[in-house]
Amino acid sequence: MNVASEAGTPDRSASLLLVPFLVGAVVSVVLGVYGNVHAPTGVAVNVAGFSGPLEAKVWLASAALLLAIVQVGSALVMYGKIGPSDPPRWTGAVHRWSGRVAFLLTIPVAVHCLYALGFQAATPRVLIHSAAGTLFFGAFTVKMLGLRLDGLPGWALPVLGGTSFTLLVALWWTSSLWFFTTFGIRF
Repeated sequence: MNVASEAGTPDRSASLLLVPFLVGAVVSVVLGVYGNVHAPTGVAVNVAGFSGPLEAKVWLASAALLLAIVQVGSALVMYGKIGPSDPPRWTGAVHRWSGRVAFLLTIPVAVHCLYALGFQAATPRVLIHSAAGTLFFGAFTVKMLGLRLDGLPGWALPVLGGTSFTLLVALWWTSSLWFFTTFGIRF
């Protein structure tokens, strides 16, 4: 921590996040507005191998959550919080690729949610799911833009990654877990 932060003055390097936060906010608002004004079609994405679009959605979201857990674990290893003091060189590649694949898995889920269902607030679960969905893509945008910035404070990337992970858990909790506990394990 530098002297300015210890004196209660905001760290100037944190101001580097202003543009990524604005872009992330725009992403969240645009997705939320689109989902709210777009008339739900009821049908959007159906992935081969699944019995229906909801089954595809909950399994893709579950796979994304599993890879996000790999992301958190590999980040903890890279930051030296768990595991060997000298992390294996492949840890960074595992972190990057698990994140890339997790994000790709969320795309058909988001398309289905936005196009087929829209932003809904019929029940608290659905409202939390809709809000977490729009916020997740905004938070993910901030994190991805933040990765390219030099001079960020040390807390920035763990907080941004943790926020994205928390929102993904909320998404999974309010959709996939709800689906599995309501309708059972179906493919």
